[in-house]
Amino acid sequence: MAKKNDAVADYQRIIKDLKNKIYKPIYILMGEESYYIDQITNYIASNVLNEQERAFNQLMLYGKDVDAGAIINASRKFPMMANYQVVIVKEAQSIRDLVKLEVYALAPQKTTILVIAAKNKSLDKRTKFIKQCMDIGEVFESPKLYDSNIPQWVNLYLRNKGFAISEKASVLIKEYLGNDLSKISNELDKLIITLPEGSKTITDDNVLQNIGISKDFNTFELNNAISTKNFQKALMIADYFNRNPKDNPMVLTIISLFNHFSKLLSYHILKDKSKDNVAAKLKINPFFVNDYKIAAQSFNPHQIVAIIELLREYDMKSKGWGGNTSSDGDLLKELILKIFYI
Repeated sequence: MAKKNDAVADYQRIIKDLKNKIYKPIYILMGEESYYIDQITNYIASNVLNEQERAFNQLMLYGKDVDAGAIINASRKFPMMANYQVVIVKEAQSIRDLVKLEVYALAPQKTTILVIAAKNKSLDKRTKFIKQCMDIGEVFESPKLYDSNIPQWVNLYLRNKGFAISEKASVLIKEYLGNDLSKISNELDKLIITLPEGSKTITDDNVLQNIGISKDFNTFELNNAISTKNFQKALMIADYFNRNPKDNPMVLTIISLFNHFSKLLSYHILKDKSKDNVAAKLKINPFFVNDYKIAAQSFNPHQIVAIIELLREYDMKSKGWGGNTSSDGDLLKELILKIFYI
């Protein structure tokens, strides 16, 4: 059973077992992060059976179209001219009577590999069905990664492929792609292809040039401009955001500013402001500790609390609160002005 902090390790163990042809009769794959669910499902679908065997022995079902009875009937069948049959149930969170699969879990067909994939939620682990699957199969839970863990995940993903990434580049990836691992992995694979021959390191320039991020006008630079009290640059970035609203939605800008100032407030509270302690407590790369040290000189704790309140207010305004009709660009400029003169 995958624990929150062990999802990556459990994923690697499951894939290793599959590569060694160590199969379990039932795989329950569930959770808010779809990346690992898809990876395990796709590996089983593509590798347990060869192309000829799949034609007769691999069945793809969808939760919205089947019930527990149909899944049991399909799983009880014997393979034709193959050692196994594979039954994959996608969107399993839509199956209302899923707990009835307990009957099958008590005596699973030895020649069937049943995959139950439930995305965007976790199934009730208190049911007898899930508990039985824990004993005889794999119950893998894939939680969403915290934003602060994304750079580390990016580094691990690339290291496993024989590549590296600069510290700033990994943070830019997090800032602009969020915590959707499927999206991030696709973009990283594209970046690898664009690297010059012989190059093994992705730089911030590679990210800026290939993921549609302006080198000078992004939320990362906006945070820096505000933190260093560079009013002119902050307004230039706001103007750029106003002219490119699809790439720079107000909600993501406010989230980035909120995260930045929340960490800055935490920095002020820390008694031990050594580089390693700040990095650990704020969950940031040590490379960026100095940025917070500089920002702390620009804003004291009382100002930061007031700024966080402003961010909440303008988040609501951007959603129409109070009958607001101003554009997001105008709201952002107004917000920046208030932050600078707070």
